Amino acid sequence: MNWGVDGVTVVLGGSEVLHDVTLNAIPGQVAAVVGGDGAGKTTLLRTLIGRILPSSGAVRAPSIVDSGFMPTGASGVWTDLSVNENIAFVAAARGMAGPELADRRAELLAAAGLSKAADRLAGDLSGGMRQKLAFCLAILHRPRLLVLDEPSTGVDPVSRVDLWRLISRAAAADTAVVMSTAYLDEAERAATCLVLDGGRVLADGTPADVLAAAPGTLTTGSAPAGPAELSWRRGHQTRSWHPGPPRPGEQPRDPDMEDCVIALTLDAQQTGAA
Repeated sequence: MNWGVDGVTVVLGGSEVLHDVTLNAIPGQVAAVVGGDGAGKTTLLRTLIGRILPSSGAVRAPSIVDSGFMPTGASGVWTDLSVNENIAFVAAARGMAGPELADRRAELLAAAGLSKAADRLAGDLSGGMRQKLAFCLAILHRPRLLVLDEPSTGVDPVSRVDLWRLISRAAAADTAVVMSTAYLDEAERAATCLVLDGGRVLADGTPADVLAAAPGTLTTGSAPAGPAELSWRRGHQTRSWHPGPPRPGEQPRDPDMEDCVIALTLDAQQTGAA
């Protein structure tokens, strides 16, 4: 069965934070949710797992017993407990014990590279190791739906690769994975991608579908990005964007996912201000 939300609108404190959002989470696939600060990503994920009730629309999700959630910033980890104690605490809440727990703990710690840190306090782990522990806690009970809120934000590049490997491994085991991410290269590797801005869907579909939806014209130059609203710096180059077709003499370039999300957001802002 596919999970997700259908036409969900969420109003919190009198403000609409999600408007008519639909998301599908398919077993064996990773669905990425991207967007800027305040786009509604965390609200969408918390609605999917039942922590926020929608004002309208429908949520399709398994029971809490078959769901796993990793909040942002590894906040699901108890820093005054060891790695093993964290796992034992969550396992007790999930009704796991004996050989089943021992085998699952050994499997996850080995996959996450945490076997040698099993007796260390979680508070003494590096940020990347804590994130990987948080992931292990979320997937300990083999959930059918795994929801991850920016699992790789703030970790070193090696740990980010490790986390993506763990996420791909979960999907390969037929888990439906939904993750928000600030890293657009991760969104490009997902099976589907949903772009949010101001609680509204700007684009969704496969990464190729989203890239094809990029509006306007994108160009590249070597001059430093100035204060203009529609230019930004990418490495040693400047990207410039405008909403219309190519102008005479312009040589447009194909956007990658980061360029595409920026262009979609700028276009939505211009449309909203019109």
